[in-house]
Amino acid sequence: MELIGRGRDADVYALVEDRVLRRYRGGGPRKAAAEARLMTYLGERGFPVPHVYDANATDLVMQRLEGPTMAAALRRSPWRCTAYGRMLARLHDRLHTVPAPEFLPPSAASGSGDRVLHLDLHPENVVLTARGPYVIDWCNAAAGEPACDVAMTVCVLRGVDPGPGESLAVRILLRALLRTTATDPTPGYAQALPARLSDPNLTPAEADRLRRALGG
Repeated sequence: MELIGRGRDADVYALVEDRVLRRYRGGGPRKAAAEARLMTYLGERGFPVPHVYDANATDLVMQRLEGPTMAAALRRSPWRCTAYGRMLARLHDRLHTVPAPEFLPPSAASGSGDRVLHLDLHPENVVLTARGPYVIDWCNAAAGEPACDVAMTVCVLRGVDPGPGESLAVRILLRALLRTTATDPTPGYAQALPARLSDPNLTPAEADRLRRALGG
């Protein structure tokens, strides 16, 4: 199999022309199966996620999406940062209209609420296709309050190092996101910030940038 992507906890391989395999390198049992179940639930309700063909404890076979991630597109076209910020806001707002299914566990970061939260919705997890944006990587999803979800996106973006010449674009993207979304993230920072800082995948440099940006 051809390795075509590598995340912090999973690898993505090309299968046939229209399918990919996402394979977790670790994590709890039934992680991929739980992710597949939620993606199927969301797809049935019209939210843009890849179609899932099969899943087991560690492997997820799903639709291959043709197009760049929003992050890659932003690096190539930083002048589109406002449009991408608004797109992220609309994806958040659209997701938060979906009631959480009974099988979705509550978010430890949110503490309450009955909406589906992605909890890692940022430009690396949005694929821009000819049919519109699709959201990927649902392994952190949980039920909770939308404010926590938007706050987590802010925490992720505040912590990343965008690279030379890209920090302004990320700041403008964040501003467009916060001005467009129907959700005020302020109540969510108290839970989202410590949750993000406790993420074992967070690098010391990311944690330092996040603390300087938001405290904690």
